Amino acid sequence: MDRTLFERNLLALSLRDGCLCSRLTAAQTTLGRYRFLDSRSGETVPALADPAGAARPLHSLVDPRREGARLLGSLAPAEGFLVFLGLGGGYYQEAALERQDTQQVLVVEYDINGTAELLASKEYIGLFNDPRFCLLVDPSPSALEEHLLGSWQPVLQGGIRVIPLRPRVDGESGRFALAGEAIKKAIDRLSADYSVQAYFGRRWFSNIIRNVFLAEKSKKPLPPIKKAAICAAGPSLDRQLSLLAEPDEKRFIIACDTALPALLKNALTPDAVVSIDCQHISYYHFMWGLPPHIPLFLDLASPPLLGSLSSNFRFFSGGHPLTRYISRYWRSFPELDTSGANVAYAALSLADYLGAEDIKLYGADFSYPLGRTYARGTYLNPYFACRQNRLSPLEALSSAFLYRNTAMEKAPGAGWYYETAVLKSYREGIEAKARSIKATVSSAEGLGAPISLPRGGEKKAALPSNTIRLFSAGKAGADAASFLKQYRSGIKALPKASGSMARYLRTLDEEERRILTTLLPAGAAIKRQKPELNGAAVLEAVKAYSLKELDAVLK
Repeated sequence: MDRTLFERNLLALSLRDGCLCSRLTAAQTTLGRYRFLDSRSGETVPALADPAGAARPLHSLVDPRREGARLLGSLAPAEGFLVFLGLGGGYYQEAALERQDTQQVLVVEYDINGTAELLASKEYIGLFNDPRFCLLVDPSPSALEEHLLGSWQPVLQGGIRVIPLRPRVDGESGRFALAGEAIKKAIDRLSADYSVQAYFGRRWFSNIIRNVFLAEKSKKPLPPIKKAAICAAGPSLDRQLSLLAEPDEKRFIIACDTALPALLKNALTPDAVVSIDCQHISYYHFMWGLPPHIPLFLDLASPPLLGSLSSNFRFFSGGHPLTRYISRYWRSFPELDTSGANVAYAALSLADYLGAEDIKLYGADFSYPLGRTYARGTYLNPYFACRQNRLSPLEALSSAFLYRNTAMEKAPGAGWYYETAVLKSYREGIEAKARSIKATVSSAEGLGAPISLPRGGEKKAALPSNTIRLFSAGKAGADAASFLKQYRSGIKALPKASGSMARYLRTLDEEERRILTTLLPAGAAIKRQKPELNGAAVLEAVKAYSLKELDAVLK
């Protein structure tokens, strides 16, 4: 062990990660986890020692640097976020950081004592001094997943690639396998979010800044409720509507916007309606009207047109960073969990927010039972009826809508249904949400995919029993125009982006980071249209777009 080398490495690391530095200081460096060999090119190569005394080199014993350069040279330029399983001698990571396209390097390593041995036998100062480099030692799968969710920004950093240091991974296959699963979960979640942002990012931004003017108006707080019925628009709703009229089923009815026309056509008036879709097609759900006294709950990213349909609309903050920024710096809005990406999930979040202790789902099929897509009376039939002709009758349009997804799976049996990956994820999201809230959630018997819901005693209360929340927005800190002008000034004042995004982000203060985060979903949409743009170019493009949109609104 070279004590001086070890301390120099720790000094460089301490400037970036003091907690890891403290753990390494307390680690043992004399347990013989590694042996260190000399390559023909004169580099030090760590070799993993096994219980029998044999040593397995982690790199080439001819020229490990050339080996690293050859491996990293095969990567696509768009892969800017690199995850290495194993640190080794750092040759792969050094080669990665020499690439101009590399935005972030994350190393996952296990065994704090073995890592300390590496730092006591080879210099890693160049890696530790690079702001793009990060080392995690002995992370739990959940901690690794959360780290990736918080650090990978596909808009600015491009795609992701996982690169295993094979001899190191084989030496501790169990823990690295769990790490791989955690990384895959994070990638799947972020990829799904990014795909949605790529399609709707600009629409969200446009809607939100226009809704700020509508959101100036004050509304009376809504009192809490005890029992709630959530009406989704699945085909099972047709046979379940009669249940809502039974005296012992008297509940506060929250209708998803898709289910609203079906309820109204059956002479059932809901107590509230929820809408989260940012597209103007949402307007079709309200073509049959909306009784003026019914509260209409809208995400701040909803189309501004919907706010004009009712004098009793109420905004909430969903998951968009701009709505959270508005709620933090201008006027606080109730925050609902919309991460399930469907309106039934948002309605369940609303019922929970209003304090419901007993929630029942209706029309929540999350599948296509007997090949049907929606309940009767929803917008789809009138929508297709307006577009049918002799060559494309109503039946053909309906079938094309159903079979547009070629990856559907058919559940066998008399009560068969089609299920897609998206609908399955919606159902699983509802199941997970039901397990996380205080209320007891049940579902009326239907024809679609069965929903696995917990009994009341199977989950912990999300809130103390004496907590009561009123659905109400706070006081605005300024008029809408003044706030948007201030927000515009903040965007314009962002430093010009260039080079490494890791270095650029380190130059921003906390307020500038928050403003930058509000622009990323729109940046994803720009990146989708112009995939050749790198992170800096995307950021400059989204700044120009947002300033233009704000100018149009403020005029």
